[in-house]
Amino acid sequence: MKKISVLLSLMLILLLGACNTTSDGESSQSATPAETAKEKEAVAMDEPKEPVEIEFWHAMNGDHEKTLEKITDDFNAQNEHITVKLVNQGGYGDLSQKLMASAKAKTLPTLSQAYEDWVTEYIQNDLVADLTPYVEDAEAGMTDEDLNDIVDVFREANMWDGKFYSMPFNKSTRVLFYNKELLEEAGVAAPTNWDELKSAADKLTTTKDGKNIVGMGFENGVGMELIMWVKQAGGDFIDEKNRKVLFNSPEGIEALSFINSMIQDGTARLAGEDGYMSGPFTRGDVAMYIGSNAGIAFVANDAEGNIEWTTAPVPDGKKKASAFMGTNVAMFNSATDEEKAAAWEYMKFLISKENTTYWARNTGYLPVRYSALQSEEWKKFIEENPEYGVAQEQFDGGFYDPRVIGAYGVKNAINKEVEFVLLGQKSVEQGLEDAEKAAQAELDKANR
Repeated sequence: MKKISVLLSLMLILLLGACNTTSDGESSQSATPAETAKEKEAVAMDEPKEPVEIEFWHAMNGDHEKTLEKITDDFNAQNEHITVKLVNQGGYGDLSQKLMASAKAKTLPTLSQAYEDWVTEYIQNDLVADLTPYVEDAEAGMTDEDLNDIVDVFREANMWDGKFYSMPFNKSTRVLFYNKELLEEAGVAAPTNWDELKSAADKLTTTKDGKNIVGMGFENGVGMELIMWVKQAGGDFIDEKNRKVLFNSPEGIEALSFINSMIQDGTARLAGEDGYMSGPFTRGDVAMYIGSNAGIAFVANDAEGNIEWTTAPVPDGKKKASAFMGTNVAMFNSATDEEKAAAWEYMKFLISKENTTYWARNTGYLPVRYSALQSEEWKKFIEENPEYGVAQEQFDGGFYDPRVIGAYGVKNAINKEVEFVLLGQKSVEQGLEDAEKAAQAELDKANR
């Protein structure tokens, strides 16, 4: 591994320049990395004299885990002095709890997957390393071309006050899955807006060969995704600066009413006991549903021999708005300099053009680099598998999840109240009012 010079830098990174997309979906004027003026002072860091082993905690399972293992095995084979040990911590909830417990015990790993709001909390508690000196290192860093090659919404989601604290990894968004045969039989095209979606759901709700088919499906956690619908209605979800929830608004009422109306009239359903909507969809019980593009591989496996299907962009409301989600990779301050240097090499390897392409092809997640999206390998892949190419069509209007501490608790509180609405136990207005109180309480508690 190369000798690395870690650079202490003074950055003027928020110069007037390119138009960036924030978590609120608003445009802010700031310089792209290539336009940023930097002054640097080098501080030498010697490469490890002994082999270094680092741990990467993750929550990937099934084919996703196998793909991560393949990439990591390749890295270990190419870097004789570095060994990356993958540690599967189960689901994201388990991972979050174990990270906080290990922080208290001072036994954090070198690297971990982490959502943006987790990283915000880690920054506040001085747990996570500032990656900017590594990014700007003359020998082992990333060029301006490299930085600008990272998809805008992913790059911006990993910067706090002009500094990098994580790097994008498994990124996804919502797409519309639909049964081609059922839509063709009903004379329905893939819907492109809310009105068309509601009309299609109505026409596709029918009985075929003695089987009841519901036109539209929503995941059980649709309340966790209310942010997308509120933004599509033209509203705001949360004021991160002032830590105030904003979704209980005319736009919020419009968004939840739209979903609830289809649930109540029977033209849409939730996943229910199936857990995920991919089950009813691949059995032919549901004609369409909105789900993560990261689930494409699972749908492909389950649908084989059952249905003909594909994907389309999520229908638009008054505005285009697509939430880009998924975790990033963060490095912890508790690691030694040698471990951090090794971890940085692995982080770069993970998001290289070749590996982000391989990752996307085998998992359904998105490549995080423009060069990967424009590569002949990726173009050929999505030509042969068009369902994988739809998500990237939604970068226009794309936004990342709120990064304020407690964002997950906010969404979870909303989801609980939305469930009451969809079960017919509360009105839309009452549900949103109760969700506002519960979500604000979660936000206040998390930011005391």
